[in-house]
Amino acid sequence: MLMDILPLTAAPENGGALYATLMGDLIASEAAASVSRLHQSFNAAIARANAAPETGILSPLTVTLGDEFQGICANLSQGARLMRRLRADLLEQGVECRFVLGLVRLETPLNRERAWNMMGPGLAAAREKLSDKRDPNAYRFHLPGGAAIEQLLEAVGAGLSAVEAGWTERQREIVLAAATGDVAANAKRFGVSPKTVYKIRQAAQYDLYTRQWAAVDVAVRSLDGAYGLS
Repeated sequence: MLMDILPLTAAPENGGALYATLMGDLIASEAAASVSRLHQSFNAAIARANAAPETGILSPLTVTLGDEFQGICANLSQGARLMRRLRADLLEQGVECRFVLGLVRLETPLNRERAWNMMGPGLAAAREKLSDKRDPNAYRFHLPGGAAIEQLLEAVGAGLSAVEAGWTERQREIVLAAATGDVAANAKRFGVSPKTVYKIRQAAQYDLYTRQWAAVDVAVRSLDGAYGLS
């Protein structure tokens, strides 16, 4: 299944190293009740993501146009973890955001201070996909030469987006809190019984949601191996 994407592993004439890029923007930011509050929440979430050691950011997430951002990671697995973390952080604050995770081959030096002033195949294409706001999918992917696996990942991303769109406020709180605590701890946190937590998870399609994220994780790990990304 990965054979159709392997040609990108061959270095082009100008050379360049492969990385993963994560780009994103806020949805309907111009319609926010308080642009100032939205801007503050957005920048705080970006700062938290950049400070998290497990995300492995090489070129930190950088806000480029007020409500858009981009960053560079060592591989797709790290980019996917960063995407999930930032999406959850923003959703907890009621902020909608959409992403594109893609492969790039930088033909200029990696900027470890800010994610700009870099060039190479993949950056413009990922940006173009991010600009396509007709697709409601919050999780888009760009894999040059890998149309089959790209479509599969986008289908999973569309499923994740659909599950998230169906959450009530309480369901969103319970599902997202599951990443940072067990059922007993979250029951105490939200002042409900463990049984209620399980019921809310079931109504929120928690098992399907975690299964979809597990599928994304397996896929990007396999892609990292195919592309030789460490």
